[in-house]
Amino acid sequence: MKSFVALILCLSMPTYVLAADANSYNVMYDGGSLQNVKAGTEVHLLIDQDKVRIVRGKEEIASIPAASVTEISYGQDVHRRVGAAIGLAFVSLGIGALMLLAKSKKHYIGLTWTDGDKKGGFAMQCDKNDYRGELAGLEGITGKKAVDSDALTVKN
Repeated sequence: MKSFVALILCLSMPTYVLAADANSYNVMYDGGSLQNVKAGTEVHLLIDQDKVRIVRGKEEIASIPAASVTEISYGQDVHRRVGAAIGLAFVSLGIGALMLLAKSKKHYIGLTWTDGDKKGGFAMQCDKNDYRGELAGLEGITGKKAVDSDALTVKN
């Protein structure tokens, strides 16, 4: 009986591993031209060989052909955890002030495209462990190099 269970587990494990979509990422929609999606909504970014898809639940929100992508941008939002430091300093009688030295980073990827007469773009907040893979996947299928938006300077 033990060998039968072991055989079933050995045969089902590769199927389970292959069923997982390696090019699917959980991201937070931060804003853009996608209809019926509010900023702060969690969506899935699916990178196929010829298109990029945005899916919420089972509903496909957008399907962007890779050839129509005009720009990929990347940026970070770095800030200190002031609120947490104040709260911890109040509770711990000042020790929480050391938390002011800690920084928090948020990673953002932007995508713009032109598909015939339709133009669009959006920004998404990515997980700190996934953003490099997302950038590599997007650069790979589109042939475009990501632009570091932090390096761009805008003067008013």
